[in-house]
Amino acid sequence: MDLTAVTPMLTDRDIAIVELLGEHGVLTSPQITAAFFGSPHTALHRLRLLRIWGVLDRFVRYRPGFGSYPYHWVAGPVGARWLALSRDEPAPSLRAVRERRDRLASSPKLDHLIGVNQFFTDLLANSRTEPGCHLLRWWSERTTANRFGRRINPDGHGLWTVGDRVVGFYVEHDTGTEQLDRLVAKLDRYRRLRAEGGPGFPVLFWLPSKIREQNLHRRLNGKDHGVVVASAFRDAGLAAWQPVWKVQGNGRHRLALHELPSDPGVPGPLNPS
Repeated sequence: MDLTAVTPMLTDRDIAIVELLGEHGVLTSPQITAAFFGSPHTALHRLRLLRIWGVLDRFVRYRPGFGSYPYHWVAGPVGARWLALSRDEPAPSLRAVRERRDRLASSPKLDHLIGVNQFFTDLLANSRTEPGCHLLRWWSERTTANRFGRRINPDGHGLWTVGDRVVGFYVEHDTGTEQLDRLVAKLDRYRRLRAEGGPGFPVLFWLPSKIREQNLHRRLNGKDHGVVVASAFRDAGLAAWQPVWKVQGNGRHRLALHELPSDPGVPGPLNPS
């Protein structure tokens, strides 16, 4: 369909979904449902309409031996055109939009990207159901790197608020495939950013298991890395906003996301307001 024909039928929620996909590439049906809708049936009905109109597109990724994933949603031809023109950028061709979809569908990093996005959509879902909780900012890896002068390269950055408490943070989503020494080595870039005028946000290692967390803290070895370091593990089945975060040097006590130490610092070239 033509963009001008579709636009009058779009809601604020539709636009929010398209903008989120423009920033973060792909979201699954359960992620979109949790973040924006009250029921899976309502979500699927609306998503199907958006696909018919060309605002969204989708794919299903097959896993040998495990069946299929849920639907994975991306910006469709109309949605991608709207995103580009709303940013005063050249509109992509239909071929370019389809190539981007296919690239995501075949990417070996898709599981990692979905894992990162799950972290943040859990926060969006909590924002929707709990008064006083808000995800004020969710930047992708690309945007975060650009906005912080390419000094750091986390998987995502966010601002989370509960009441009048605002906590900024960087997310390192770990799948267990990297050497732990390499995870620890990433902290030096955050330390340098802080020393050069960046904010004092905690670095969050979102780990697959408790054993992985224990081994990471052994590697941290009680040293001062120049930044606040916190970890949590996903196999506990708890969400990132809950009291799951173990701060280095804080013993066994775990904090909720809004309780983590966070210093916004002074706005500047390496510290976006």
